Amino acid sequence: MTHEVTAPKIIAVHLNYRSRAEQRGRIPAHPSYFFKPASSLSASGSTIERPTGTELLAFEGEIALIVGTDVRRVSPDEGWAAVSGVTAANDFGLYDFRAADKGSNVRSKGGDGYTPLSSEVIPASAIDQDALRVRTWVNGVLAQNDTSAGLIFPFGQLVADLSQMMTLHAGDIILTGTPAGSSVVQPGDTVEVEVDAPTAPGAPSTGRLVTTVVEGQAPFTDVGEKPRATDAQREAAWGSPEAAGFTPVLTDELREKLASVGTATISSQLRKRGLNNVSIDGVTTTRPGVRMVGRARTLRYIPNREDLFASHGGGYNAQKRIVDSLESGDVLVMEARGESGTGTLGDVIALRAQQLGAAGVVTDGGVRDVAEVAGFDMPTFHNGAHPAVLGRRHVPWDTDITIACGGAAVQPGDIIVGDDDGVIVIPPALAAEVADAAVEQEKSEEFIAEMVAAGERIEGLFPMNDEWKDRYKAWLSRR
Repeated sequence: MTHEVTAPKIIAVHLNYRSRAEQRGRIPAHPSYFFKPASSLSASGSTIERPTGTELLAFEGEIALIVGTDVRRVSPDEGWAAVSGVTAANDFGLYDFRAADKGSNVRSKGGDGYTPLSSEVIPASAIDQDALRVRTWVNGVLAQNDTSAGLIFPFGQLVADLSQMMTLHAGDIILTGTPAGSSVVQPGDTVEVEVDAPTAPGAPSTGRLVTTVVEGQAPFTDVGEKPRATDAQREAAWGSPEAAGFTPVLTDELREKLASVGTATISSQLRKRGLNNVSIDGVTTTRPGVRMVGRARTLRYIPNREDLFASHGGGYNAQKRIVDSLESGDVLVMEARGESGTGTLGDVIALRAQQLGAAGVVTDGGVRDVAEVAGFDMPTFHNGAHPAVLGRRHVPWDTDITIACGGAAVQPGDIIVGDDDGVIVIPPALAAEVADAAVEQEKSEEFIAEMVAAGERIEGLFPMNDEWKDRYKAWLSRR
C-alpha cells in the first residue's frame, strides 16, 4: 500500500510518549497540538536544510496516522476505525526559532522538508494500535526505540479529541508524538525512521524513511526576528544538560559540600551576597538529623473552588503528574499558601517520591498520614499534620513554574537545602560559591568553638582579629 505525500492538514501532538514526558519532567493531563504546513512534507531520500547561522536542528521519529474518511465528533473507537493506515514520519524542529515563535512552532517546525513522510503505509486494519514500534537511527546508530503501548494518549483518542472542534478529512495526517531519544543532528548526518508491527502477521513495516541533513547557504535578513540559540533551548534540543555539553549545576561534589554544612551557615553566606529572603518559613521536618539537598521541582495549589476541583482535582491531576516525573535528587516544593487546614500529600504520594529517588518534599501546607510519612527515609518539611484530604482547601494547578513557598520565591532548578533549622533556597548561579564559603565558615566556627570551650574570651575571637586569624591558620595547618 502506498500513499501520495500530500495532505490537506498536518496536525502534530506536542508530548505523547511516557518516556519523552518523563525525560522532559512533565506529564500532560490532556493532548495538545500544533499545525505543520503541507509545504513541510518531503519523501524518503530527501534532504533537509539546517539554515546558516543555526545549530539546533533536532529529529523526532514518529508514527503518523492517515485519516481514511471524513469524521466529526467521534468516539475514540470510532476515531481509530477512521484511520486507514500508519506510516513513518520525522517531525524535525529548529530550536533556534522556539523563542521567536512564542509557542506557535510556525518557523521552528514549518520549514520546507521538515516533515519527511514515508510513502509505504501499513493498513490499520492489519494491526493492533497498541502494538506498533517506532525506531530512529542517526548515521546507523539506534537513537529511539519505543512502542505505541508507551503512548499517554492512544491513537483513537487523538482523532476523537481533534474531531470535537474540526472535521478531519480523508488524507489528513496526525503526527502522534516522539519517544525519548530525540536529539540534535548536524549537516552530513543521515536520519532514518521505521515503523513496524513486529507481532502482527507478516510483521508489516514501512521500511526506513531516510533524510540527509545539509547546510543552508542563504542568510536570514532583518525582515523578521532572527533565530537565536540559548542554553535553555540547547538543553531541550539535545535532551539533557550533559548531552548539550553542560556540567550539571548540582554535581556530586557540590551536593556533598552543601550536605556538610548547616542551613544557618548557608543563610549567612547568602546574606553576605545580598539575599535575605531565601528561607522557607514555618516548616518542620519529619526526619530530625537528616539533611536534604536537591534540585527544586515546583507545584502550585490554588484555593479550592468546587467547579475547578471537579475539572482539575481528580484523576491524574497535576500533583500526581509531577510526582510521577520526579528524578533522583529532586526536591518537590509545593505552594499551599501557608494553609495547614488540610493535607497537601499523604503516605502514598510521599512513598512514590521516595521510590523515584527524590531528595525530599517541602510544603507550606499540611501533611496527612504524618506518622507513616515520618517513617520514610526521605525527609518531608511541612506546616503541620492534618487528617483532611487535598480537596478540602486546595486544587492542584500548575507545575514547574515559579512559586511562593513559606514566604520564599522558588524556581524550578533552584538548589534546596534543609535541616533541623529549616529550608534554604539557593540560586543555582551562586551555589558553588556559597558552598565553598560555607565550608570555610564552618571550619572557622569549629576553631572558635574549640577556643571558647578552652576558656578563651569572645572579644577579638568572634569575629577574629588579626592575631586570632594567625592562630587559626596555624590550627588549620595541624589538621
